[in-house]
Amino acid sequence: MGALLTEQLAASDEVRQVVAIDERRGECAAAQWHILDVRDPAIADKLRGADVVVHLTLDLDLETDAAARTAYNVRGTQTVLTAAAAAGVHRVVLCTSAMVYGALPDNELPLSEDAELRATAEATGVGDLLEIERLARRAPRAHPGLNVTVVRPAVLVGGGTDTALTRYFESPRLLVVAGSRPAWQFCHVEDLCSALEYAVLEKVDGELTVGCDGWLEQEEVEELSGIRRMELPSAVALGAAARLHRIGLTPSPAGDLAYTMYPWVVSGSRLHEAGWRPQYTNEEVLAELLEEVAGRHTVAGRRLGRKDATAAGAAGATVALLGAAAVVRRARKARRRI
Repeated sequence: MGALLTEQLAASDEVRQVVAIDERRGECAAAQWHILDVRDPAIADKLRGADVVVHLTLDLDLETDAAARTAYNVRGTQTVLTAAAAAGVHRVVLCTSAMVYGALPDNELPLSEDAELRATAEATGVGDLLEIERLARRAPRAHPGLNVTVVRPAVLVGGGTDTALTRYFESPRLLVVAGSRPAWQFCHVEDLCSALEYAVLEKVDGELTVGCDGWLEQEEVEELSGIRRMELPSAVALGAAARLHRIGLTPSPAGDLAYTMYPWVVSGSRLHEAGWRPQYTNEEVLAELLEEVAGRHTVAGRRLGRKDATAAGAAGATVALLGAAAVVRRARKARRRI
């Protein structure tokens, strides 16, 4: 995403110069590159003279140690905000996720930008995103004259994005929790970059949501993808997910399931009012996602190697994993009764 935005801004007639900071040099020859860890306070010297800073350095890798990931994400954001203020930058653009609104059965369809952030830290990386949101709200008070714009995309797809939500579509069956009401809204990385450009050029500010127009019901997703569902009672699905994560069999905590159960669709109204429109539809982004994940096999968030998938069969592995968790639960109950 950072590479795409760098190219896009460098090609814009409205941007005089692009300074790119990363731990390795990118391919955009038009940008002025600095090789630096964003947690290094020396970054302030590299930001002097900039009008706007876009901070996109986030680690949301499912395989990263949670404590290390939080330390990296939060410290990086703190350093960038402080350095930007010290360098005289007047606007910082941060990118989190619409996941911060939480996936809840009583969510409005769609959610406005001003909706309460009701997420908890139970899903992968969401605790980090909530802390970043808190830093964004506090920064203008701590650093008068510094404006902060936060962009919250829906399910991000494209450019090799790998999250618990994209892995959901790598499963041989789409897990559906009985009684849930999923609503799927996607955001293509190119649409996110065009929204970020609007924020950079100050065509819109404040808290922004971005995604395709509208949403897809679970039945539409199943029809478009050709993947059948596997429906489980809530207690079984959530209990199994929690146990499998606790014993290290899967990278996704049980909290990730909520985002496949309940709606967290956003309106994108502020961007729309500024004249921005997505170039992709939900149907188009889903098709691209399915093409990206073709040939991959994931069970409960854990990606299987070819040997694993061949030996067990991905569908069989799903049932086996969930069944094993259920057996463990029944065995523990039996011991307690004794």
